[in-house]
Amino acid sequence: MRILHTSDWHLGRSFHGAGLMEAQRGFIDALLETVTTERVEVVLIAGDVYDRALPSVDAVTLFDDAIVRLRAAGATVIATSGNHDSALRLGFGSRLLERAGLHLRTQVADLDTPILLDGGDFTLAVYGLPYLEPRMVADTLGVEAPGHQPVIRAAMDRVRTELATRRAEATGPVRSLVMAHVFAASGQSSDSERELSIGGLDIVPIEEFGDVDYAALGHLHGRQRLAETIRYSGSPIAYSFSEATHRKGAWLLDLTADGVTSIEAVDWPAATSLRVLRGQLEELMADASLADAENAWCQITLTDRDRPAQAMERLRTRFPGTLVLHFEPEGRPADVERTYRDRLAAAESPLDVCTGFIDHVRQRQPSEQEATLLARILAEATSSQGAR
Repeated sequence: MRILHTSDWHLGRSFHGAGLMEAQRGFIDALLETVTTERVEVVLIAGDVYDRALPSVDAVTLFDDAIVRLRAAGATVIATSGNHDSALRLGFGSRLLERAGLHLRTQVADLDTPILLDGGDFTLAVYGLPYLEPRMVADTLGVEAPGHQPVIRAAMDRVRTELATRRAEATGPVRSLVMAHVFAASGQSSDSERELSIGGLDIVPIEEFGDVDYAALGHLHGRQRLAETIRYSGSPIAYSFSEATHRKGAWLLDLTADGVTSIEAVDWPAATSLRVLRGQLEELMADASLADAENAWCQITLTDRDRPAQAMERLRTRFPGTLVLHFEPEGRPADVERTYRDRLAAAESPLDVCTGFIDHVRQRQPSEQEATLLARILAEATSSQGAR
């Protein structure tokens, strides 16, 4: 049986104000090409189908179109809800949709009810764990200790119990696959993920998934291998500049009566590349080696000692896809880094106060014309007060 492990589609998401709908349509096209050329029989979506609990009409339409195309290509689709999804909305009509080949696992009550797939000489039991918020599911799962680990352990205990019973009653081999939307220990996070909790209570040891044939994890956006059969597929496209070096795609695995026999990475090209640039403005504008960044989305950090005037406008004349601009001045005089209160106390004239304020706010001294204008305004204000 050939299975494609995906997750974190985040349909409807934007990227620093730029729309991603076309990029997400491109991902769906690449997904369908993989399913067709690789003869994929099962497509997994391990949580975060949508980016919001109330997805846009366009996002819902895109997901609907993707499912129709996947089913037309002959693939069974299994999806779980993530922390960005509304479990209730995503799971609506699940019992009817199951008859059409779309299996949704969004409720705690269904986590130990497997989707059973016929592999010919074996049966594959797929257990879908929706995102389990500890505060909401602890009582249902009989958990008293706080955090995600006790909740996942309780859920996996139910899975293991059901699987053991099923294998004892089966006349042939039963292989197992678990889908879970969690932050597993040793996983590498990105800036685009929403924290599941604070204080480390969200981290789940990978040993919780050690006794199933494959664990298809979602939540972290980088494709990664935690153990041979415990993996994150990552998001299909980049959702933050921290993912600029990621290779986006999915995991393609073959599973037989003997278990998982192969796992390969599938890469999908990005519609728009990401670049993270750093340096002084004039150097970046003149650097010929940055030609490929002219058609990319860019995050730029300027290191000029003084913040350049109209920096974003000037950068966009060469890098029109600049979406994020940071300033981290290097080599500024020590006195410039003093607190504004200290600089205010050291001011010797009203003009020093005004120019110091401007420098403090925009990290650039007033130009000669600006200083002249300030001096004239202060002189006129002083003379007006004297006339009174």
